Amino acid sequence: MERYSRQLLFNGIGEEGQAKLLHSNVLIVGLGALGTVIANHLARAGVGSLRLVDRDFVEMSNLQRQMLFTEEDAKQLVPKAVAAKKALEKVNSDIELEAIVENVSVDNIDRLMKDVDVVLDGTDNFETRFLLNDACFKAGIPFSYGGAVQTRGMGAFFIPGETPCLRCFIESGSATGDTCDTVGVLAPIIDIVASLQVIEAMKYLVGAKDKQRKTLESFDIWSNTQQKINFAGKRADCPTCIKEEFPALHERSKSETTLCGRQSIQITASAPFDLKQMSKKLQQVAQVKETPFLIRAMVSELETIVVFPDGRVLIQGTDDMTRAKTLYSKYIGN
Repeated sequence: MERYSRQLLFNGIGEEGQAKLLHSNVLIVGLGALGTVIANHLARAGVGSLRLVDRDFVEMSNLQRQMLFTEEDAKQLVPKAVAAKKALEKVNSDIELEAIVENVSVDNIDRLMKDVDVVLDGTDNFETRFLLNDACFKAGIPFSYGGAVQTRGMGAFFIPGETPCLRCFIESGSATGDTCDTVGVLAPIIDIVASLQVIEAMKYLVGAKDKQRKTLESFDIWSNTQQKINFAGKRADCPTCIKEEFPALHERSKSETTLCGRQSIQITASAPFDLKQMSKKLQQVAQVKETPFLIRAMVSELETIVVFPDGRVLIQGTDDMTRAKTLYSKYIGN
């Protein structure tokens, strides 16, 4: 237990709390900026099992704030979940790390949440956050929400049956469209938000529920402003807390999705791909880079197609859905 000696000295953890952490299972959705900081803290704290889920791969622009990745990861187009696992294995080889390269959706959320004690939000879009919120409240699993853009941050720890949920504060149609890819972000705000998410999760896992923060925190570290919204009560018409309708769980998975601010559109095929066969096909018409996890084909100076084995295809270089579908049909097929 020497690894956790300084943590054991803290009265709020101690030997009993550390034992609880070692027997905890946590799901982290999104291994970008927030997710890498979250995973780093939890792995070093000795949370026994971390399930790391992300649909994307490492790019050079990630390195400014996504702390578990290297230039080599970006050069090799390593999926973020895989790269994060590789980095964390060098930090703590005693815990269980599971890397899953998938797009989180209605179709797989139940499987991804199986046997976990807490779900932590490392995503960059509200569509997925509302899905996590609804799935957690239906299953009775706490949800640690966090978001950061520019120098603004927001976070809260929601416990089904005890606190309001994300929909009580942010309605699905009112979420801002700002993302790190459209308006930028400074790395310090990431560390602050993710650390707040982690400490609330740790409080819950060790049983220190009397210490849980009962507010939604909102702050800007550039303009030095801060706001706390108390968990005064659930929204009277909340479709999740009050009506238990869980609307995100009834929405069909989209086969086409625009990735906000990325000039990328994701199209999901009806079946998985054989990467070897797809690589041979694309090599006839494009400059192809093949890795064990994906294929990246440059079809023009501005447009790139990335193919994942689970059936996902990213059309990069356009945010025009018609153009994306045209490229998909031309190079991937029906």
